[in-house]
Amino acid sequence: QVQLMESGGGLVQAGGSLRLSCIPSGLSFGRFNMGWFRQAPGKEREFVAAIEWTGGDTLYADSVKGRFAISRDDAQYTGYLQMNSLKPEDAGRYFCAADDRGSRAALSPIGGYYHYWGQGTQVTVSS
Repeated sequence: QVQLMESGGGLVQAGGSLRLSCIPSGLSFGRFNMGWFRQAPGKEREFVAAIEWTGGDTLYADSVKGRFAISRDDAQYTGYLQMNSLKPEDAGRYFCAADDRGSRAALSPIGGYYHYWGQGTQVTVSS
């Protein structure tokens, strides 16, 4: 059974930082692209960032470029989303997702390509 477990969310002031973690189980690490998505109340889920399964290529939403960094640590079997210079509009529930289409699959901001999802972790940014 595949599971993705996120952690690291919380309340932070605007301008602050948080680091989200995602621990997968039931998947061979290094054999899926990992993505982060977020959803604010009343809004659609949106893509945040993704990292290619070897940890090389990355992809970011324009809204987070230069502020967020996605990474993965094979030794720790954990994926990360470092979020800096947080803004109130970054608030929402953040979800980790896995795209296991294979090594030739390009990084995608499309949620439909991610077959496995975590339950999410809440991020609140106060102004």
